[in-house]
Amino acid sequence: MTITTLSSRELNHDVSNAKKAARKGPVIITDRGKPSHVLLTYEEFQRLSGRSQSLVDGLSMPGLSEINFMPSRVEIKTRGVDLS
Repeated sequence: MTITTLSSRELNHDVSNAKKAARKGPVIITDRGKPSHVLLTYEEFQRLSGRSQSLVDGLSMPGLSEINFMPSRVEIKTRGVDLS
């Protein structure tokens, strides 16, 4: 993984170069010499944020069936309603 640093001016001047660099690793974008943003590929963003996993994938994780999960039963009491 290669980390690239570009100024915001360099980014504005050559966006395609920044996108190519993001395929190799994160691109740190600086504003007045200080890091302000990071450019990642969408795939890397999904991997880091964990958003690519569906509910089915999450429920089929290995070892999940070995977890002893016994929630207590909740009793909901209703009350009469006067609709007159």
